Parts: sequence; structure tokens; C-alpha cells
Amino acid sequence: MSSGDIPPISCAVEGVLDEAVLRRLASETGMRIGTVYGKRGKSYLEKRIEGFNNAARQSPWIVLVDLDRDEECAPPLRQKWLPSPATCMYFRVAVRAVEAWLMADHEKMAGFLRVPQSNIPPHPEELADPKRRLVDIAARSRSRNIREEMVPRPNSGSRVGPGYTTFLIEYVQEHWRPRIAAQQAPSLHSCMERMREISLTFLS
Repeated sequence: MSSGDIPPISCAVEGVLDEAVLRRLASETGMRIGTVYGKRGKSYLEKRIEGFNNAARQSPWIVLVDLDRDEECAPPLRQKWLPSPATCMYFRVAVRAVEAWLMADHEKMAGFLRVPQSNIPPHPEELADPKRRLVDIAARSRSRNIREEMVPRPNSGSRVGPGYTTFLIEYVQEHWRPRIAAQQAPSLHSCMERMREISLTFLS
């Protein structure tokens, strides 16, 4: 069976940035992504995880969520959401957010944000709030466009700028190197290994 013959895998994610990340990982691991559900936030996924898990009794599913500050590490979050995961349910947790995975490719992120590479945290999964750190880094960019689009406007009440998601999707699709990033992001490495397992299962 060729990679083109691998059936598409159903997925559920928090938002469109997470979808872009998952599709990029699929291209690296030989998987095919089918319908992507969710994209309405974390609470939406949690309310529907039982339905996704039921569907995974028939065919493989990947659910990707951020750890955020919900738990100290990924296993308790998995246990809380899915105490009895289906055989074909692949529940993956980004520690503590997919932004940590993106920053783990230090060289490319520094170039994209137009900041010194020393500004990028060496171990982004250890950050309490990767999204906030990424915005803070963008605020020091040499690019006015980066600063205006990724950093929230004063008194906006938003955590991010108006172009934050669009810019990061561009980064994921055109610059990010998941295999390099996985060397500094254990939860990303684990996610990629599981996705490779799914691909090999269908290829066997």
C-alpha cells in the first residue's frame, strides 16, 4: 500500500492554528488527515470527547489539545478527559501549548519573528504560558508588521494581535521544521511517533 492509499484520519482540535500544525505533522509522518472537527475552543472539545471516543471504536481518531495550566503534566489530563480511551483513539497533549512546539525550532522562529535567536527560549515546553512568551518576543521584533499584527492593541482586551493566528499558520506551513523542533519538545516528539505508528499500521 502506498502513502496515497492510507485512509484519511479524522481529527479534532481546539482551533485553526492547531489544525495547521496537525496537517504539517501529517505531511512529515506519512499520514492523511480527513475531516477536522472542533476548532471552537478547548471546552467544546471536552464536551464532545465521549462522542469522538465512540467514533474511535470503529476507526482511528486523533484529538490534539493544549495542556495549558489545567494539570502539571499530560497524563492526568488524559485520565480526566478519557478514563477509558477506545483502541483507536490517539489523544495527544501539547505541553503546554502548540506555541511551544513552534518555538522549539529556534532558528526558524527567530528568523520569522526577526529577533535574535537568543530571544527564543531553549526549552519552550517548560514555559508556564508559551503563548504569552511568544507575544512578548514578537513585541521586540525588528518588523513593524510583526509587532502590529501579533501583539494585542492597547486596551483591546485580547491576548494576541489581530494577525496572530494568520502569521503563525504561515510560519507552520512555510518555515517550521517539526523534526528539528521535536528535539527540544518531548510532547511533540511523542505525537509524531504516534502518528508514524498510525501510518505504519495502515501500510502493513
